[in-house]
Amino acid sequence: MIAYQLVCAKGHGFEGWFSNSAAFDAQEAQGALACPICGDTDVKKAVMSPSVKASATKAKGKTEVTAPPPNAPDPQKVRQFMAGYRKFIEENADYVGPKFPEEARKIHYGEAEERHIYGESTLKEARELIEEGIEVAPMPPDPGELN
Repeated sequence: MIAYQLVCAKGHGFEGWFSNSAAFDAQEAQGALACPICGDTDVKKAVMSPSVKASATKAKGKTEVTAPPPNAPDPQKVRQFMAGYRKFIEENADYVGPKFPEEARKIHYGEAEERHIYGESTLKEARELIEEGIEVAPMPPDPGELN
């Protein structure tokens, strides 16, 4: 896994995780990346400081370890939370598959019973729902599909 600092055209910064740099390039080329704050798909890698070993450390064969920021969450706890959140959604909402945008609109406009749903949509469809005032959020990834 590789983490990139990303930024949208509106200046919102966020972190993105990819299986490798080619995965980022492919998603960027497809327009499959979106800012989690505003939904903008004009997303680029932000300038990042490289992790460079000092020559003295390198010469001694030691790996330099930098401490995470003091407020940084424990990655294992974040993964556990996301897996639990995904399980909660799957157990407490109706899966509507690719009909998600259509069903979300029906619920929003009172044409269908109000209930929690999850399913599939394109970034374009999700953006359109948000523009209509329909609250949507991405589903956390399935931890089994990340490896």
